[in-house]
Amino acid sequence: MLTIGQLASYAGVTVRAVRHYHQIGLLPEPERDASGYRRYGASAVVALLKIRALADAGVPLSEITALLRADQADFAAAIHRIDGRLSDEISRLETSRQQIAQLAAGNSGGLPPEVLAYLDRLREIGVSERVVEAERDGWILISARWPDQVRGWMPLKFAQLDDPRMVRLYLVLSTLLDGDVAGERLTDGAAHRLMEEAADIMAELSEEAYAAGEAAGQGDSGDDLPYDLLDALADESHPGARLMRDLMRERGWTSWTRQEKLPDRA
Repeated sequence: MLTIGQLASYAGVTVRAVRHYHQIGLLPEPERDASGYRRYGASAVVALLKIRALADAGVPLSEITALLRADQADFAAAIHRIDGRLSDEISRLETSRQQIAQLAAGNSGGLPPEVLAYLDRLREIGVSERVVEAERDGWILISARWPDQVRGWMPLKFAQLDDPRMVRLYLVLSTLLDGDVAGERLTDGAAHRLMEEAADIMAELSEEAYAAGEAAGQGDSGDDLPYDLLDALADESHPGARLMRDLMRERGWTSWTRQEKLPDRA
């Protein structure tokens, strides 16, 4: 006959665990002997070893009692169900690990790899980090709304960078956001001229896309919220964003984030 400490030691669990199993009715609690101590027989050791094996396998304690009483067929069916749950949990944890890896690599928005590759391409052509960060935040907004479509849009985005005008646009925006040229601060007049140039380029590219039927926006044409958020993000990030939007409207376009013709210009 074993004491509770000897039982716990033999089964490789703690005394606290044995007492918890008593408390929840998982392991029957023996009567105390004349000295006031609980004594455990061989059947208690076997029962505790079974409990430990099931618990170590990931079986919830709330399900162990039924498994200990089940016949072979019911036991196998129950284990199969538990295995399915564990498989689902493993898949969820693997997904979490992938997301953690993205965060560790600096992908705080959980962006698709195609978008990350596009941002790297912008860096390669000399776009400033401030513009890359602004672009990244914009794609975070878009990806949250249209996660399935974003990957399909990226080949077109890469192709657009083959156009020198698009590269020039990004470089002009880089100068505007950084606020200097060759280490010298932009004057108000120089900044305004660059904004005019950027608006001219965007209007020209938008006109071509409109003629080709591509300027209605990449997402759901009836969903304006993401584009409204892009405008708001730009306004919150740089004081010149509202002026840029006004310049685009002067050229017949609703915005510089979603190039749609104004109704009287369509």
